[in-house]
Amino acid sequence: MRVLISADMEGVTGVSGVADVRPGEPEYLLHRKQLTAEVNAAVRGVLARHPGAGVTVAEAHAAFRNLLLPELDQRARVLRGGPRRHGMLAGLDGGADAVIFLGYHAKAGTAGAVLAHTVSGAVIADVRCQGVSLGEIGLNAALAAHLGTAPVLVTGDDLAAEEARRTVPGVHTVEVKRALGASAADSLHPALACELIEAAVPAALDARDRVLPPRFDGPVELEVDVHRPAMAERVLLVPGTERAGGTTVRYPAPDYPTAYRLVELVAVLGLAAS
Repeated sequence: MRVLISADMEGVTGVSGVADVRPGEPEYLLHRKQLTAEVNAAVRGVLARHPGAGVTVAEAHAAFRNLLLPELDQRARVLRGGPRRHGMLAGLDGGADAVIFLGYHAKAGTAGAVLAHTVSGAVIADVRCQGVSLGEIGLNAALAAHLGTAPVLVTGDDLAAEEARRTVPGVHTVEVKRALGASAADSLHPALACELIEAAVPAALDARDRVLPPRFDGPVELEVDVHRPAMAERVLLVPGTERAGGTTVRYPAPDYPTAYRLVELVAVLGLAAS
């Protein structure tokens, strides 16, 4: 059994605003500690069900450098830094049986969700594959499925959990907080959040064959809405892209992994125009 834990940060219990997840801010260290604790809870859950499992943690927030490594469970390996192949799901190239999305958040435009965004809140307003709107939960679930890995568990606020169940039927969820707004949350005690995550992992792994993630086989028509026309103009420098509106760029990707990489590139190019 091989399990990847993709560790984002906005969906960690207690996180309720940008300053909580931004390096250099006073509250960041506190929430780094909780992120590490929730990751450790997931590691314990995996190894309780499959003692011989290989567990890899892929840092998946901001510059992919957030976990407190001395406090990380020593039985797990960790992937840090970027850019890197498959972004938030780096590590799936070697194969895995299941992936856990820990500390995830709802997609851009989700009313009332804590820190909702898709890849880059400063750049991207929406992403559509074959006309289907997807946030990071859907985009990463589809990539995992393409690579033969089942996304089995999503942790975050209640609206992220609702999105996960809608987008990935059969996935298990843990709600560590209730969203009260873009920068407000009713959170569980940190220790209780960890207990719930650890307890949820074994059943989620057992049910991996019943998960139905979105799949995009063959060519994929990708559309990305950005916030400003100048951002779209930057993206149009990529060969094959075309404008589908003032702030919408279309790209006919030959396959889903290429579409996924293009979304990451849109985020990078768009920031140059912000």
